[in-house]
Amino acid sequence: MTTEHTDLAAKAAALLAAHRSGDPLILLNVWDAWSARVVAETPGCRAIATASHSIAAAHGYPDGEQIPVDEMIDAIRLIASVVDLPVTADLEAGYGDAGATVAAAIEAGAVGGNLEDHLKPADEHAQVVAAARAAGDAAGIHFVINARTDEYLLGEKNLDRAISAGRAYLEAGADCVFVPGAGTQNDVAALVAAFDGQLSLIVSPKALPLTELARLGVARVSVGPGSLGIAAAALRDGAAQLLSGGAYPDTLTYRPPGA
Repeated sequence: MTTEHTDLAAKAAALLAAHRSGDPLILLNVWDAWSARVVAETPGCRAIATASHSIAAAHGYPDGEQIPVDEMIDAIRLIASVVDLPVTADLEAGYGDAGATVAAAIEAGAVGGNLEDHLKPADEHAQVVAAARAAGDAAGIHFVINARTDEYLLGEKNLDRAISAGRAYLEAGADCVFVPGAGTQNDVAALVAAFDGQLSLIVSPKALPLTELARLGVARVSVGPGSLGIAAAALRDGAAQLLSGGAYPDTLTYRPPGA
């Protein structure tokens, strides 16, 4: 194994170990070099996650695999090159070939990734997960797979279907099941129990508090494009203040790390 692959294997192991039921890995999703550096240098940061929505938006594309896969991989490579922490990449639905996409993401420096099912039959997405696992094995690392069921996001919010899909993905090699849209205390508790704590959620101001998600046993929490929203709202507010002839924002003096 090369030194580079040894480093990636160590980062993959660290990322996997950071998924702890009851002490969730909290991820502030990034989209470029400066956002990655800002988040990476914030106390408490254990890993860096990309957001497909945010990367696509930063490149002028809508979300949903509209950005060419090569441009997405290039963005992941840039992000991984400026931080020392493990990087997990949002790989959407795998861009038609999950094995090849995961292999490219690993080559770019990612050691984990999201793969969403778009409500495809669970057995079909389980094959996607298995292809991702095989690609990680071929590269000599335990690629950390966060397999997403869209039952709550795009479907009928059927708990039993979400559990059935998630269990199929875990059996196929996933490390965590991502259920965006699930948010009630009862549903979260049931999902945690069904997946032996291997539950990943996305949060917003309407979500249960982080302390409650930890108490319920969630292993991973991310914000998706929400971090881009934080940055964009700050820019919007500063622009409005200046364009209206107001006082200079104090943040005008802030420079991101490495800038």
